[in-house]
Amino acid sequence: MTPIRVEDLGVEPVSLAEMRSFLRLDGDDDAEDVMIGALITAARARIETMTRRLVRPARFRLMLTAWPASCVLPVPLSPLVAVTHVGLVGPDAVVEDIDTGLLRIGPDPWDAPCLLVDPAVPPIDRKAALIELTAGSGGDGPPVPAPLAQAIRMTVADWFENRGDGGAARPPSAAGDLVAQHRLLRL
Repeated sequence: MTPIRVEDLGVEPVSLAEMRSFLRLDGDDDAEDVMIGALITAARARIETMTRRLVRPARFRLMLTAWPASCVLPVPLSPLVAVTHVGLVGPDAVVEDIDTGLLRIGPDPWDAPCLLVDPAVPPIDRKAALIELTAGSGGDGPPVPAPLAQAIRMTVADWFENRGDGGAARPPSAAGDLVAQHRLLRL
């Protein structure tokens, strides 16, 4: 099961105006705004990859061919925010809606994201289960942790100052230290 990002929700955790202030750029010179916006997006994606946590809310889709026997479905998206739609997709591609209350977010959506599947959920039988959910900090989810927002700012500043120098697109070590405490570990 691989989550498919369907739609980004909300805004980037660091705004263009905030980043321009952090970089100490003149208010009149907006020639580099497009590049700074692209750097913010790239830095956010890099921090999300490093932490295995989403710092911008998004809507995702999952497809299952069987319900988990344990009634616990681990989901590789942290933090989980809401189950927005559940259905069964038949061979004719018709979706039969299921009550979203039959799938609940587990007790720790930040460190152990999972869905709890009610045993009353209809059997899948030659169909596929379609689950749509939202995940990520900001928006309706928990606030973006301050160290992760600061890591994004530091990464953008480093990439902005060293653009064209041919270095690897890694966050600076100080940003890496901020990110380390929020990294979701896997066993």
